Amino acid sequence: MKQHVNKSGPIVIIEDDLDDQETLAAIFSELHYPNKVIFFSDGQAALEFLNVTDISPFLILSDINMPRLNGFELRDKIKVDSRLHLKCIPYLFFSTSANQHSVIEAYSKSVQGFFVKENSMQELQKTIEVIMEYWTRCAAPNNFS
Repeated sequence: MKQHVNKSGPIVIIEDDLDDQETLAAIFSELHYPNKVIFFSDGQAALEFLNVTDISPFLILSDINMPRLNGFELRDKIKVDSRLHLKCIPYLFFSTSANQHSVIEAYSKSVQGFFVKENSMQELQKTIEVIMEYWTRCAAPNNFS
């Protein structure tokens, strides 16, 4: 079964802080990316969406500390679900919890990036631009016939 990375697919952002959701929505709106941005307040809600949708998201940007299912637990569930794993959705952590232990744990779960949520809107926007530029240009395993 051939899957493909959908570079025009939605960006799934899992973030329980409503102020951070509003800030990220404003940044994505200002940057005019064609991708729809879909927010979830916890990993469980995002997992339920990923399990029922036929849409392949372009990226997952996940906070770590969230209710019900945290970012690490969500990453584990996606990795062990063969259907979701085959979608090859880039999974990135986007968190204020950047300590050595969290970064080591994230990369041990084969995430494709760990980014620190900057306090300044300008720095946060630069980070989003770098992420989007990289993943838009990146060749993914399923881009090939």
